[in-house]
Amino acid sequence: MAAYVEHPRLAKEHVEARGYQLEAVADCLGAPTLLVLPTALGKTPIEWMVIADRLEVHGGRALMIAPTNALVAQHLDDLKEALVVEGGADAIVSMTGSIDWRRRAKRWDSALVIVATPQVIRNDVQRGSISLADVSVLIVDEAHHATGNHASAEVGDLYLQFAENQLVLGATASPGATVEQVEEVCRRLGLRRIHTRKADESMLAPYAAGLQVKEVLVEVPAALREMAAPLQNWLNTLVDQLRRLGYHVQTGRVTTGQLNGTRERIQRAISKGEGLAYNAARQAAQAQRLLNLIGYLLCQGIAASREYLDRMELSSEAGDKGAKAFLNDGRIIELRRLIAKSPELHRKVGKTLELVVEQLEAEPTSRVIVFAHFRDTVDEIVRRLEECDGVEPVRFVGQASREGSGGMSQKEQIEQLQRFRDGDCNVLVATSVGEEGLDVPRADRVIFYEPVGSEIRTIQRRGRTGRHRAGTVHILIARDTRDEGARASALAREQKMHYAIRKVRRKQGLAGSDVPAESLKRFRVREEDVLGSAFGFTERERVRLAPELG
Repeated sequence: MAAYVEHPRLAKEHVEARGYQLEAVADCLGAPTLLVLPTALGKTPIEWMVIADRLEVHGGRALMIAPTNALVAQHLDDLKEALVVEGGADAIVSMTGSIDWRRRAKRWDSALVIVATPQVIRNDVQRGSISLADVSVLIVDEAHHATGNHASAEVGDLYLQFAENQLVLGATASPGATVEQVEEVCRRLGLRRIHTRKADESMLAPYAAGLQVKEVLVEVPAALREMAAPLQNWLNTLVDQLRRLGYHVQTGRVTTGQLNGTRERIQRAISKGEGLAYNAARQAAQAQRLLNLIGYLLCQGIAASREYLDRMELSSEAGDKGAKAFLNDGRIIELRRLIAKSPELHRKVGKTLELVVEQLEAEPTSRVIVFAHFRDTVDEIVRRLEECDGVEPVRFVGQASREGSGGMSQKEQIEQLQRFRDGDCNVLVATSVGEEGLDVPRADRVIFYEPVGSEIRTIQRRGRTGRHRAGTVHILIARDTRDEGARASALAREQKMHYAIRKVRRKQGLAGSDVPAESLKRFRVREEDVLGSAFGFTERERVRLAPELG
């Protein structure tokens, strides 16, 4: 029988008692904390419990920020069910950019718990329509965004400046691959402690659904390689010229990293007044465009390449002379003529359909998510899936509309996710907007149309499966292309992330002398008819689970 957490501010039998979550709550209440927990292992209940206790002890308001409107809407529904506050559910509100700032100010004044996009909070604080003075806890969901000039970081700056009784909880599955990234997140949010756990730890392992990651090699059709061949020759010529000038110093396959270094050397030469460097800068820019286009042809296919060139057309029309010159080259004109009349040739599309149908035939009630970088690829996959028996696909993209590809409003995004949850559709085909935080229940299979070089995006995408039971991730890799490098890069960066977290934790040292039993004293755990202390429950769980993994 399940055990539940009880607290004056939590709904009855709503929060399952898990020892590792209560340990995290104790840490997060004791000091401003960066919570790093594997996706699908329950950062959100920890956020609820921290909000509940801060409101009970310190009063004031609780503020949660999340990066997308769809995620804000999801958190709002969850908070209304999880929390017990004065004024009931009406005192728990959301604030997004679709609401006029004057109405938002009224909502703020009447609310105890607010969930909002960070841009809204930053703008409203800066215009003086809301005050952070009485916000006793700030929850920053997907906290890895809190760097640079991102609104999440700027909200952190404002909270540390104006809040009178501060506590910050930043939550993420992936804070960044470098010490500098992790340190910046902690600095911008004022975080003095890092609480991190891995799925294979004894306290977490029973709750971590089995997750298999499989790499699927896909052969690139000869027709696509033939389309790419003139571009590769062009690229080789440009790079050879840059190498003879001393700006491109590497040999072997050209990569974006190499070209970044080439551009840096060219910029230094320009700053010294070297006349040849100006033309070299134009050549390096064309080389990068070619490298991108070759990658899209070989790794993604016709739809992605068409979308890339259409975007470049918009840049050309906006005055980008380099883009205009690129598009006016006869080799690009001929390529656009070919892809305009070509069906999708890449075998990744067929392999995606095969994996989707295989899953749904084996388990007709299961759910599948497909991630693709380009909207045109998403549209092509959806169109092809609609022709398959037993497959009900739905498209999930961002809000911005682009030429030939309409965006989705917040309402449409929420409706599509709900259809997926309810089983009205069984395949979600998404761009990166589907990666972060959204609770998509029972995603039994996730398909990456392409590997992702970023450790943050890889972890976010991988976390869409295994949330409630065992699942599989299939990563499609085009043989002998940059896909192979991107996959290796993501694995290396994930290892670097764990190293960076450990190093920053050591540098931070102890954040305080708080006592876990004291932090958890207002929480109780009900096991069947027995009500006991939450701290005692965590101690028993540690003893009970330790033998399971030896």
